[in-house]
Amino acid sequence: MMPQSLSMQTSVISIQSQVVYGHVGNSAAVLPMQARGLNVAAVPTTLLSNHPGYATMRGRVLEPELVSDLLRGVEERGLIETSRYIVSGYLGSRANGEVVADFVKRARKINPEITYICDPVMGDTGLGVFVADPVVECIINQLVPLADLLTPNQFEVGLITKSEPTSFAVMEEKVRQIQVFNNARVVATGCVFPDTPYGSLENVVFEGALQTRLTSPRVPVVPVGTGDLFTGLLTADLVHGCSLTDAARNAAATVLRVVGRMAAHGEQEMQLGSAIDALLSD
Repeated sequence: MMPQSLSMQTSVISIQSQVVYGHVGNSAAVLPMQARGLNVAAVPTTLLSNHPGYATMRGRVLEPELVSDLLRGVEERGLIETSRYIVSGYLGSRANGEVVADFVKRARKINPEITYICDPVMGDTGLGVFVADPVVECIINQLVPLADLLTPNQFEVGLITKSEPTSFAVMEEKVRQIQVFNNARVVATGCVFPDTPYGSLENVVFEGALQTRLTSPRVPVVPVGTGDLFTGLLTADLVHGCSLTDAARNAAATVLRVVGRMAAHGEQEMQLGSAIDALLSD
């Protein structure tokens, strides 16, 4: 049976964690995409009260059978045909990662033009690895090879390539190793190299044989969810026809404004509702 046609055209299928309090996963990525006029099919991999940085956390990682069932519903509603991007983030379990990999493969058979953006959420500098080893293995062995675009942070590039890309030269070498397998475009986020200007961070765009280093001021807070927000903003700009470099530059500028407001008001979490003008201004 052919999927029922819909008048609302979905632009992005976003498969990530969801929290009640704070902004991580889909709770950070969906709003900026919607603010840019996109219809987003948000599929949760977790339902949690908050991210695990707090003393307590309620809820659970969703069962792979449920995540798979939700994605079958996405497929049955014809959303793969109308979507231009699939985005994946925090998975919660290896089994959920395998469900995502299977969905991406099915989606490409239905819509060969669809683009898969993989944010390989595994860890960060200063925090180390914060997912289980089987999740790391699934991301590296199953999702990274499928990706058209990867948005790892500096630490995650090291995990994927079993290295420590502390200099730009090593980062470039290791990203090229990743691209040998799938020719993916890569935006390496939150990078600090020996020649990075003091008080700054870099996002490095690797596209074909080209690389572009984009520098942003570092704000003296360490918020959770900025990578998810960045990928959501990046995706929105790509849907609207921006180049990858311009999309990365715009996303970093908006994240800076959101985090700057957070720091100015002494907030523990990004306040996306009060920062909606920043989300809409790019």
